[in-house]
Amino acid sequence: MRNQVLLNCYFIGMRLTSPALPRTRWLSMSASSSSKLSLYGGIAANVAIAVSKFVAAYITGSSAMLSEGIHSLVDTGNGGLLLYGMSRSQRPADAKHPFGHGKELYFWALIVAVLIFAIGGGMSFYEGIKHLEHPEPLEEAKWNYIVLGVSIVFEGAALFLALRALLEKQAPGVSFWQTLRTSRDPAVFASVLENAAAVAGLIIALFGVYFGHLLNNPLFDGGASIIIGLLLMGVAVLLVSRTKDLLTGEGVSDATSQQVQELARQTPGVTQVRPPLTMYLAPDDVMLALDVDFDDNLSATQVETAVEAVQDTIRAQYPEFKRIFIEAKSLTGRE
Repeated sequence: MRNQVLLNCYFIGMRLTSPALPRTRWLSMSASSSSKLSLYGGIAANVAIAVSKFVAAYITGSSAMLSEGIHSLVDTGNGGLLLYGMSRSQRPADAKHPFGHGKELYFWALIVAVLIFAIGGGMSFYEGIKHLEHPEPLEEAKWNYIVLGVSIVFEGAALFLALRALLEKQAPGVSFWQTLRTSRDPAVFASVLENAAAVAGLIIALFGVYFGHLLNNPLFDGGASIIIGLLLMGVAVLLVSRTKDLLTGEGVSDATSQQVQELARQTPGVTQVRPPLTMYLAPDDVMLALDVDFDDNLSATQVETAVEAVQDTIRAQYPEFKRIFIEAKSLTGRE
């Protein structure tokens, strides 16, 4: 039996001649542009809405309106943090970060989730409890209705931009919920969840103000504030769970992993491919490591050619694999 040794062929697929790279750059720029647009839209809407909510809360004494003002203020800051994270994550690789800074976006998304839970959810819950203990009658309720109506329109527009950015990445045959659950871009899925919670919170606040005013019972207003706080805490828990997986090295789906393995196996000269190892370094940057056995009759030059063919085949189907490492097993004595 002939001994097999590792050629240690770690070929990093970053060749400038790769036909998949222009498409990758185009996809990255398009996705980044959509993500930033949804964030800018959300920030602009939340700044105007937060000011109007605080003014209305001051005039009417509504606890639910104050909670909504806090919510919008937190959302404004969170949008800024996500933009900051996007900017930091796009810095080029350096000696301390040879794979780039892509995961920094996941870190800032985690900070956003903590802020939503602690400030947005916590303060809203506290304001609701305080209002239940010391209820105050609503005054000038019409201002609440005006502000809430305008806010729903602006938040709805921000939600539309976030949903459009998410749907641009939706694969054929994949449901909306599956796309949201498996999205690796915090700038997109965090915006969708935040803006959806904002619209839901506004509707809850509207019902609280309406029934509190109709029945002359301020407890409805305090109860609405508590529900808004619990809603924000629930969204924060979802964001923490999602970003935790990405920070701790989440890879591609099982279906994608199997497809990559099959694409490599179909390359001429390849005899065996072991399950690939993958990890997201950024929303559009995945590292792939493959352990491949090549035909015994191939020379070292032919093995190198086959490695390049494997890289090109995989990138043609999955351009997000920007770093492909292949450990090629071959025979000694090849030339």
